[in-house]
Amino acid sequence: MGLFFEEEGQAAVFDLECEKLAGEVIEETLNYEGCPYETEVELLLTDNAGIRILNMQYREIDCATDVLSFPMIDFGQPGEFEWLEEADEYFNPESGELILGNIVVSKQKVLEQSEAYGHSVKREYAFLIVHSVLHLLGYDHMTDEERENMERKQKEIMNHLNIQR
Repeated sequence: MGLFFEEEGQAAVFDLECEKLAGEVIEETLNYEGCPYETEVELLLTDNAGIRILNMQYREIDCATDVLSFPMIDFGQPGEFEWLEEADEYFNPESGELILGNIVVSKQKVLEQSEAYGHSVKREYAFLIVHSVLHLLGYDHMTDEERENMERKQKEIMNHLNIQR
């Protein structure tokens, strides 16, 4: 798996091996979903100011959020990979990896939410990455059914990772 990791801003610092943990979480999520390909994901850790700019630029919402997902693939059915064999444009021609997209996480929101929800920074960080990877695979939570499906998957993946509240 290709993980392109970048961290900017000094507003918040985690006592975690962020890149290593992100790689493990992404890999577990892809395994859970049965992804048959090596993949490429970009992950940016930023601060509230940085994510607010992106949220405004891409979603026209003028506030900081915890995580943004920028999928590169428009899955007809979430988590279905079979049709991709016919779609070369989604694969990096140099590495052969499936380019899933970009994830942006606000470090400040991770700290704020871990405290608000009463669980560890590691748990919040991992959860946001699981959530975002599911978005990269076409899952959403716009309807009750979609939300319940995504919540179930997130819980099962976090249990597989043995990262509990």
